[in-house]
Amino acid sequence: MRKSLRGLVSLAVLIGTVGTTGVATAADTEANSPTAVADSQSTDIKDRILAIPGMSLIEEKPYAGYRYFVLEYVQPVDHRRPWAGTFKQRLSVLHKDTSRPTVFRTSGYGLSTTPSRAEPTRIIDGNQISMEYRFFTPSRPQPADWSKLDIWQAASDQHRIFTALKRIYDKNWLSTGGSKGGMTATYYERFYPRDMDGVVAYVAPNDVVNKEDSAYDRFFANVGTKECRDRLNTMQREALVRREPLQKKYKEWAETEGATFNTIGSLDKAYEAVVLDFVWGFWQYYGEDVCDQIPDAATASDDTVYETIDAYSGWSAYTDQGLDYYTPYYYQAATQLGSPTIKQPHLAGLSRYGYQPARNFVPSSIPMTFQPQAMRDVDNWVRRNANQMLFVYGGNDPWGAEPFHLGKGARDSYVYTAPGANHGANVAGLVDAERENATARILAWAGVPAPAVQAAQPLARFDARLDKAVDEDVTREHGLRP
Repeated sequence: MRKSLRGLVSLAVLIGTVGTTGVATAADTEANSPTAVADSQSTDIKDRILAIPGMSLIEEKPYAGYRYFVLEYVQPVDHRRPWAGTFKQRLSVLHKDTSRPTVFRTSGYGLSTTPSRAEPTRIIDGNQISMEYRFFTPSRPQPADWSKLDIWQAASDQHRIFTALKRIYDKNWLSTGGSKGGMTATYYERFYPRDMDGVVAYVAPNDVVNKEDSAYDRFFANVGTKECRDRLNTMQREALVRREPLQKKYKEWAETEGATFNTIGSLDKAYEAVVLDFVWGFWQYYGEDVCDQIPDAATASDDTVYETIDAYSGWSAYTDQGLDYYTPYYYQAATQLGSPTIKQPHLAGLSRYGYQPARNFVPSSIPMTFQPQAMRDVDNWVRRNANQMLFVYGGNDPWGAEPFHLGKGARDSYVYTAPGANHGANVAGLVDAERENATARILAWAGVPAPAVQAAQPLARFDARLDKAVDEDVTREHGLRP
């Protein structure tokens, strides 16, 4: 293994191995003995998982070739002060066999309870652990101390889960995730570089300097064809030109749905935020091949303009109801992750608010302060220390305008871009040489036998139910978020 546990056990880690009295029990000590390990091999996998202190079963769902468990695990609210309160964090286990390697996956958002398989899991034909990110309901401490929502605390959640399950799944581990999940996998590696044997981070934004976003402006000035860009920009501009009649429709919709706008401040602000996301949303989720489906704004009716904006941005995105689920993301964007601001010169004279900061999308009752050093630290660490890390981006994905970069200190690490791909970019979409090398490296990091690079292929067959193209843990409400 590239990285091994050094036996350094902190008080935070010990939470998972102590009884309710706070003292390690004899059973815990005996569980690691050779006899106990041998006996455990004949124990049902569910019983082995539930024997982990703090682990409980929510449900088991059958799936051919696997066992699938949805679980809760007791975590400290503050890993620096593990005695000061706990909460239950959801996770799932897609179990294949303890003799196979394991992929640790997170979306950086909530947890789907439907069995699914990340691309690296299919490539290595392994087990998969999926984690719900802290503060996404129901994995939220009560009462919620939002100051305990940061990238180190979340990485420490992963570290404790890994430490607990590594006793059962003792082969190699890889971490992965897409978008905010790719960011999460990277931050986990930064803080706990000895846990994983490799990292596969998909479409992970890297906003090092939050106030410097010109890379996004350059992206939108050059993505796709001029004809497509003009068609999108004209439709977006038309939605602001027709603000009055379209806002009337929006207000009627909101009243019918019971939608409110207390967090963002007004219907007008929400309306413009949705319109300003239109071009971004198109490139994030779609692409040049469907550009001809955007109506001609000059001849489109009000209904057509309204419905087109809704299709690619979503009128619900900045309502209180649409924002509620994503409060943890916007909180992190406003405190550590940063968020993009683009100029959109074609909207000059029509935009009243511009791209609004993430702070506008979090209830004002939640205090927050931006920490500019957080992303600089991660960026510097990746450049100098990346080891067995793979970053995959989409050539037409706006979030890839500010990617991670590798420096001279990087070892066996790669940054690849899938031509023409959007926010769903993956290894399968890379050009042949890069796809073959990426697949071969993933197999090697997982510690499984692999053929020559040119012949490297996923070890498991494609399953349309398990292998979804879009990260199903992220609700497909639109809105500007990775």
